[in-house]
Amino acid sequence: MNSSSSSTRSALPLAPGERLPVSKVLTLSPEALKEIDQLADKFPDRLAATLPALHIAQREFGFVSLEAMKAVAKALDIPEGHVYGVASFYSMYQKHPVGSFHIQVCTNISCALNGAVALLDLVKKKTGISQRGEVSSDGLWSVEEVECLASCGSGPCLQVNHDIYDEFVNEAELDRVLEACRSGQYREWAK
Repeated sequence: MNSSSSSTRSALPLAPGERLPVSKVLTLSPEALKEIDQLADKFPDRLAATLPALHIAQREFGFVSLEAMKAVAKALDIPEGHVYGVASFYSMYQKHPVGSFHIQVCTNISCALNGAVALLDLVKKKTGISQRGEVSSDGLWSVEEVECLASCGSGPCLQVNHDIYDEFVNEAELDRVLEACRSGQYREWAK
């Protein structure tokens, strides 16, 4: 007999995309589909719209789950493998849930020489995050150590959601940024 049972399949390792967390959102909204379609019309080839379409999906889903990648492929009518390849290559797409305020701290050499590791430790302490991939119990914070935020001349540097804070971020500046997030003066990740 050549058929495989479900118990045999479950013993097989999962493909990379299948190891990603499942999103609570499973489809793109009609507004997002319209936005992606209008965006794709600006390009000579729909494949070229993959990057901005993934940003739209990340905004809708909160992170780029396998479901989000499949939704983008369907919306653009392009191969799922292409979308997965793009999403998995670029670090600007979060593949796991993040807090309302996702903080990335650059620890590349320029920032490291200006105290980035101490800043990363301070961010973790002030947000209650101890490891990458963790979201604070109140859902506000997630923290990630990154290689470069393109501000080598003015580090240490951090990014909150999509905004960069450089110019030698210190504890007082960090406190100001975190308070702005807490008080609603800052746009949350998926909104």
